Amino acid sequence: MNPECVYLLGYKINTFDFETAVEYANSISGQVVTINPEMMSNPDMKDIVNSAELVIPDGIGVQLGLMICGHNVKRIAGIEFAHRMLAEAEKNRQSVALIGAKPEVIEKAKENIQKEFPNLYITYVHDGYFSDTEKILKEIEIRCPRLVLCALGSPKQEMFITQAKKLLPDSLFIGVGGSFDVWSGMVKRAPKIYRAFCLEWLYRTIKEPQRFKRIFPTLPLFVLRVLKERFVPKGV
Repeated sequence: MNPECVYLLGYKINTFDFETAVEYANSISGQVVTINPEMMSNPDMKDIVNSAELVIPDGIGVQLGLMICGHNVKRIAGIEFAHRMLAEAEKNRQSVALIGAKPEVIEKAKENIQKEFPNLYITYVHDGYFSDTEKILKEIEIRCPRLVLCALGSPKQEMFITQAKKLLPDSLFIGVGGSFDVWSGMVKRAPKIYRAFCLEWLYRTIKEPQRFKRIFPTLPLFVLRVLKERFVPKGV
């Protein structure tokens, strides 16, 4: 399968639809980045993203940016993609590791995931509050899971995965952001109507006003950068 991609502000983004992305992820190992405008505002992320084995457009801002540049690439919600990969791991009898979030969150998320996927083999669980990265990497290496879901916040989780995939060449790593908070039941996901119109970010901002400073001015500035790249001649 040819992993076709386009570039937005110099960042690689694969053009798969959801089902094709799942099929491709099942056939590879390495790093999956669920990219959003916040990541693309961090220049330190460019090399990590462009060396990842699969980059899916998670944020609606990324989909909008791609549209401005003439690319018809649909958004793939990272939480839905990771959830589907858990289902694939259960179906294919593959082991899974869960890393990140607060101790009580990751334990409850594991409990709920195990209820939903009773035949899933979760071989390793650790919260995101650790300082000895080498210790965690060694523990994961010993268990050698096929799928590793990592929620340490960006860019920490992407940097961690970049290290870990060198030790586990047969594993698939996905940065899942706040997915464990939702799967634990401690954070409610946006209602379907918000998701249908790609307004999940708005729902979360209403529920968590502190997120406003994180989204603004990042999203408007991101759109302006894309518009400049698309319409302003180089050197102007």
